[in-house]
Amino acid sequence: MTRALLPLLTLTLIASAGAQQAKELRLGVFPNVTHAAGLVGVQRGLIQKSLPDGVKLVVKEFANGSQINEAFAAGAIDAAYVGPGPAMNAFMRGVPIQVYAGAANAGAVLVARGDSGVRTVKNLSGKKVAVPTRGSTQDISLRHLLHENGLKATDEGGTVTIVPIDPANMPAAFAAKQVDAALVQEPWGAVMETQGAKLIVNEKGIWEGGNYTTTVLTVNTKYGAANPEAVKGLLRGHLAAINYIKGSNAGAQKSIAEQIYAFTGKRPNTNELFKALARTRVTWDINLKTLAEYAQLNKEAGFARDVPDLNRFVNLDLIRSLAK
Repeated sequence: MTRALLPLLTLTLIASAGAQQAKELRLGVFPNVTHAAGLVGVQRGLIQKSLPDGVKLVVKEFANGSQINEAFAAGAIDAAYVGPGPAMNAFMRGVPIQVYAGAANAGAVLVARGDSGVRTVKNLSGKKVAVPTRGSTQDISLRHLLHENGLKATDEGGTVTIVPIDPANMPAAFAAKQVDAALVQEPWGAVMETQGAKLIVNEKGIWEGGNYTTTVLTVNTKYGAANPEAVKGLLRGHLAAINYIKGSNAGAQKSIAEQIYAFTGKRPNTNELFKALARTRVTWDINLKTLAEYAQLNKEAGFARDVPDLNRFVNLDLIRSLAK
């Protein structure tokens, strides 16, 4: 009888182990307004409240998409808010991630130091322009802007030097005259305007009239398969944060300022955050048409040899069902 029960007991234990829920969800977030849903969701506890009992939210701050990709590849995070450019490139390199929701559209601007002499994109010839990191969404957008204006980056045989600098450090780089301009996510564009920088191209002029995805919410597919309820909770918290931002601009500003300060020790003021949020559309939806066009820009910029299969890269089924 004991021998007969042993196989059944073994199968039961294996099934229980396979169904065991992770004890934490490690989430990556940037200190940018384009990550407002993540910042508000974390600061107000909306994501933690939406996770299943026994699952702790562990928040990890990152400065750029390259760091996020390294963390995903190393298995150090389970989900992250990140730009579509780095996410696409990681996906095409075989990193097990999938986009489960959008997070923000637009929210990036081109600004130049007031004394740089730059007043148009064409004036960038011979200048140094900062972007968050090589291959970032802003890097790709900048190269596209340059091409539209008959210019190229120096690594493409042109005259514009592209310099990677973490967004939160760009105001200091401007003050030290290390660069002449920057294509950067908010609120750092607004912060640099406060310091005397000139707005060269607003969020609508960067690309597609502002109807382009700047930030997506990605999940490690292995974590997602093993922990569907945790992922569902993450998306519920994501939606709750988006709804809060849409319903309370002042409350959103406060939460964003607090979380950016917690990450960087720098606190954007009310005017900067008001301007930054006005230039950013926080949304869970993704315009797949513009995402496909963006994938072509990514290829055009030389960061990928091909474009991803969007049907495998993006899965909005769950967020759509939760948003009803």
